Amino acid sequence: MDSPPESQPRVRRIAAIDLGTNSFHALIVDIRPDATYSIVDSIKEMVFLGEDGLGGFLSEAAFTRGLEALANIQTLCTSYKVEHVLAYATSAIREASNGGDFIQRAIDEVGIKIMAIPGVTEAELIGTAVQHGMHLGTAPVLIMDIGGGSTEFILANQRDFLHLESQKIGVSRMRKEFITSDPPSKADIKHLQSHYLSRLKGLVEAAESFRLETLVGCSGTLQTIAVMMAHLTRTDVSVTLNEFEYTADAYRLFHKRVMGMTSAQRAKLPGMDPKRVDLIVPGMVLLDTVLTLFRIQRVRTSVQAMREGIILRYIRREYKELRRMAEIADPRRRSIFELLRKCNWHEDHSTHVARLALQLFDDLKPWHNLTPEDRELLEYAALTHDIGYHISHHKHHKHALYLILNADLKGFTQEEIEIIGHVARYHRRSAPKHSHKQFELLSPEQKRRVKALSGLLRVADGLDRSHFQNVQAVDVVVTQKQVTLQVRTMIDPQLEIWGAMRKRELFEKLFDRELAIERVESFDE
Repeated sequence: MDSPPESQPRVRRIAAIDLGTNSFHALIVDIRPDATYSIVDSIKEMVFLGEDGLGGFLSEAAFTRGLEALANIQTLCTSYKVEHVLAYATSAIREASNGGDFIQRAIDEVGIKIMAIPGVTEAELIGTAVQHGMHLGTAPVLIMDIGGGSTEFILANQRDFLHLESQKIGVSRMRKEFITSDPPSKADIKHLQSHYLSRLKGLVEAAESFRLETLVGCSGTLQTIAVMMAHLTRTDVSVTLNEFEYTADAYRLFHKRVMGMTSAQRAKLPGMDPKRVDLIVPGMVLLDTVLTLFRIQRVRTSVQAMREGIILRYIRREYKELRRMAEIADPRRRSIFELLRKCNWHEDHSTHVARLALQLFDDLKPWHNLTPEDRELLEYAALTHDIGYHISHHKHHKHALYLILNADLKGFTQEEIEIIGHVARYHRRSAPKHSHKQFELLSPEQKRRVKALSGLLRVADGLDRSHFQNVQAVDVVVTQKQVTLQVRTMIDPQLEIWGAMRKRELFEKLFDRELAIERVESFDE
């Protein structure tokens, strides 16, 4: 009698809800057995719990808005058959004298149990999300999340938290206490700055032994500022705002101009969120104060915040044995492999092509003038070049571009994502042309890098045309007029030589030499 088949690992669907002062955000995700997750849907409900002030009593109107928002979120969760809902309340509910009543009514009337977490836990969740979704490196950075009731500060690098802190200086609270005129008066701004400095003394002490050059901003207020800065610098962030960067000097010029504007004038700023026209003022003053206080040179943007932190905390608690994805510390590499797994990638072929492409990059380094950053992007493009098969065999190279651009890759700038996607897209068929609309939208520098890296990938992919990993080793010989690839194979490599030579155009342009491929030895001889 045959033994019963092993049960397949089960995907678990959960929802994470961040109950903030101004809005409730919910994220529905599928968590896989290897401790990775993919987003199913999200919803944002504006509630303005702090409209009547914070730290006091939530009005019945605030109760109603909050419960109605939770009911909408619960309806969405039910429709998606969510197994578990994680709802975390922050400043407005945490500090309200009747916050416990709201939590109880949420249980009784909506069926959602809320956890009111302390500010330091909020900071930890935010920091966890940023570490997961951005490439921070080893040098300490200052992470800042400006909320409605509180602002969280995290000193961290890629692996460690060096300091966690939450201060009651959120934009709703500060606007109500300090902004008395429109546009804000110099006295209003001065009083607000003085208040911020008094609340930041502990952070200054914690950071005194570090040299901070970078601030990472996340959540609504800082994302809105980032979008406006992107418009100001004419930077396209339509694919992702994650990793968008601007300098402190550029921000100060923008900040000075905005502080002199009325609410009506601010509302017309490109990128301004209409719901944050007034709340943006104390947020911008806080950002300016922090940049000056710590002499920070640049600001990077994270689209991951507390919701993602809730999910990651759940995963770490529920999944003790982390598998392949969770073992990858670098968020860029982990994000790529999460995408590969979702798309049922051709692992043997893709990893072999990546190895060949990187070998060509390394062996030909004296002749191509590309950078280590280009090498990394080439590897990721090689690994993902065939994921378009997940949609269809027909035009799979174009599907690969679509999937990469829409995968919400973590730790990459938009420019890097576009380069990876286009290099993967041009691994086959025609080289870039003026008639290719998406390619024409790239900057001249992006186009140069795409053509160069595609030249290497096209040849490497051709060398595994059989998807059988026949080419086991390659020796590169360069003369004044020719690059010769001497291949050692298991069997006759005619298909591989044909596959590489038919796609040699970009390679030859990159090195200004003709390409030749010859078999020097086979492993079965």
